[in-house]
Amino acid sequence: MTALSLDRLRLDGQRFMEEVSREYFLAHAGLKATADLQTIYERHAAILGEDALALVREEFRGAAPGSDAHRSARLMLEWLTDSVASRALAALDEREIEWEGSAVVRLDDGRELPYQRAAIDIGNTANRDERMRIERARARVVEAELAPLRRERFQREKELIEGMEIAPTFNATFEALSGVDLTGLVRECDQFLRDTQSMWDDVYAETVRSKLRMDPADATRADALHLLRAQEFDAHFPSASMELSIRRQASEMGIDPDAGGRIIFDTGEREGKRARAFCAPVRVPDEVYLVLRPHGGQADYRTLLHELGHALHFAYTRADYPFEWRWLGDNSVTEGYAMLLDHLMHDAGWLARYTELGRRHAPTFLRTVGFEELHFLRRYCAKLMYEVTLYGGDVGWDSLPDLYVDRLTSATTFRYDPADAFVDVDPRFYAARYLRAWQLQALLTETLVERFNEDWWRNPHAGPWVIDTLFGEGQRELAGELGERATGRALSFAPLVRAIEDLLVTS
Repeated sequence: MTALSLDRLRLDGQRFMEEVSREYFLAHAGLKATADLQTIYERHAAILGEDALALVREEFRGAAPGSDAHRSARLMLEWLTDSVASRALAALDEREIEWEGSAVVRLDDGRELPYQRAAIDIGNTANRDERMRIERARARVVEAELAPLRRERFQREKELIEGMEIAPTFNATFEALSGVDLTGLVRECDQFLRDTQSMWDDVYAETVRSKLRMDPADATRADALHLLRAQEFDAHFPSASMELSIRRQASEMGIDPDAGGRIIFDTGEREGKRARAFCAPVRVPDEVYLVLRPHGGQADYRTLLHELGHALHFAYTRADYPFEWRWLGDNSVTEGYAMLLDHLMHDAGWLARYTELGRRHAPTFLRTVGFEELHFLRRYCAKLMYEVTLYGGDVGWDSLPDLYVDRLTSATTFRYDPADAFVDVDPRFYAARYLRAWQLQALLTETLVERFNEDWWRNPHAGPWVIDTLFGEGQRELAGELGERATGRALSFAPLVRAIEDLLVTS
């Protein structure tokens, strides 16, 4: 057997990641009933154990801070801690994937629908009584079957990570390996919630009354799903022309949307396909899948743009970079690129050129977009604050559902269900990645406007700059480092607040 070394970890780690990514792609795309993760983990057990952890931990502690060696060791150590924990959690993950693919939601009147369609149907259902019937049935099956699986997973994950002797707590371990200052980001989130409270109170009440025709105090998260679906604009975002229009825009910007055949689009309906779209980088940069299950209307346009941002990033990453700079790193970066493209839906010029919205409907749509942006930012600020407590261990597991409802309801005003306290959680503080990505895309958008004018999204010189300056670097840098290099500015919520204010005053 080849001796354990960093070079061997890079070589075998890439093989392992390719196999795991392909397995998740097949299962979540509805091409397999479940994922066979345990077999893959066992096949690569030699690089997913204590010896590998000890080797990389020593490299991390011995490398000079700020050096490429330290950066590489930190990325490898973060990956190994996640992978070692995931190996131990593989059986739980398989059970969850299988459950999601086969679970049935049973309504009070005897009707049944696949669990994977429940969120889609709630968003598409205009009749509130029917919407709430589906939501009650969804919450029942989640509380009884999915929530216990998820709670067990988080409890076990916390124990595993804290046992790896990198830092005393789960939260401190995340900070040490990710480079993300959780405490500082939580302070920023708390300030953002306070700074935008009056703006949110005004736009929330007005929007719920005018669009849902109901008392704002009665609205729930299920109502939010329908409201944010924005069906009134569907005719302006036809499914038949969506992919063609978005491909055309990428081409006009000087980017091949297929990346020379490295990106494979999977955007049709398929039984068993996840309701939540995703990008699966199976071989970086050579084989990347963009998977979307249609919901309809403007939501699909936004989602396709988002996942295309991920896909282009992975497919244009420099092939000569080492494993850790192509596969690993701060996912705030790839999420920032995804948001850079999905925020084109906030641009009146882009909407006029690539959709059928028209100038008469654009102001109303943009105000709706401003509401959605403010809602999601406030929601993710609250999610992060809740998840820091979930992993922190200072609040008992049985008390978390009440805390979840309080935090999310207070931030969004929509009433949340305690059944989702362990389901509406992205593992390992992915909410922090999203929030930093929001901040990053705001800086990148401003820089692209400065360099290539307001219609940078159709400037053939913009695409090559994006590929060379941004995508090609993989995730070698932290989001803050990338922001400073590419824009000369630090990450913050300030440009996001300005952009939201502009959208909400559109008339």
